[in-house]
Amino acid sequence: MEAKQLGGTFVTAYYTRFDSDRSQLAELYAEDSLMSFEGDEKAGRQAIAAKLIGLPFQVVQHSITTYDVQMCQGGLLIFVLGQLKTDNDPVVGFIQTFHVRQSPEGSLFIANDIFRLVLHHNA
Repeated sequence: MEAKQLGGTFVTAYYTRFDSDRSQLAELYAEDSLMSFEGDEKAGRQAIAAKLIGLPFQVVQHSITTYDVQMCQGGLLIFVLGQLKTDNDPVVGFIQTFHVRQSPEGSLFIANDIFRLVLHHNA
């Protein structure tokens, strides 16, 4: 499977889980995974899962605008651009970057995850 196709499969699976049951995301991370969510850094599967599960909304829906995928260091670098809607809040843009690697057992896991909302603050 080529990088773009594998990356697309990952993106679909990740956001489907995120939108339906965030607790299912924990298995996509490893004990040495790192995540930065709006500048809040977490390390390890349990801390990352707690952050994602504890986000202050009940309903979320992601809409992916586009994504780019490159092969890197035994894995994939995936950049995602999209929009999301939570509860009754307005739609906002987001960007997310994943470094997805293969475990010794052959399964894919998220080694690094960086997420930011696309918000513009005027001075």
